[in-house]
Amino acid sequence: MQIVPTSLSDVFVIEPSVFSDARGFFFESFNVRDFADATGTTVSFVQSNHSGSVRNVLRGLHYQIRHPQGKLVRVLTGEVLDVVVDIRRRSPTFGRWISNVLSAENRRLHWIPSGFAHGFLVRSESAELCYQTTDYWMPEYERCIRWNDPDLNIDWQFAGAPILSVKDSAGVLLADAEVFP
Repeated sequence: MQIVPTSLSDVFVIEPSVFSDARGFFFESFNVRDFADATGTTVSFVQSNHSGSVRNVLRGLHYQIRHPQGKLVRVLTGEVLDVVVDIRRRSPTFGRWISNVLSAENRRLHWIPSGFAHGFLVRSESAELCYQTTDYWMPEYERCIRWNDPDLNIDWQFAGAPILSVKDSAGVLLADAEVFP
């Protein structure tokens, strides 16, 4: 497993070592000891989520302001553009974002610690994601930043109108959002 730093501190791309032969493949998608050794961060997951979406569905940008969740995100089928936004007000990268293509083919994972908003756009016919969280989902603390906030200017690598939920359509601008200190 290779841990690749990103331009946002504490956000990592994990590239697992994949062992393939005529029967198929095997890989360890996460190892808490190896992750801690490489990053200095120890994580403990309490919830595992699985979502499925069709092409052009955009989910996000989500976070929980209280009981914040760290997320380990992996695509099981299909391909998504996975986006992470730093919403830690005192951070030197506050308001900056990164994106990475996660797919069943490349088997990459995103580690997104608390203090960041997360979203993704499905680029394949459909996609299924599995993500583990460090705290429980608590809808009363969930927040959503607008996917097309002009101050963020996220390049979703997509032209047209995405398919959004009612909640995601009602997202707020980062300037108006409740963020982390």
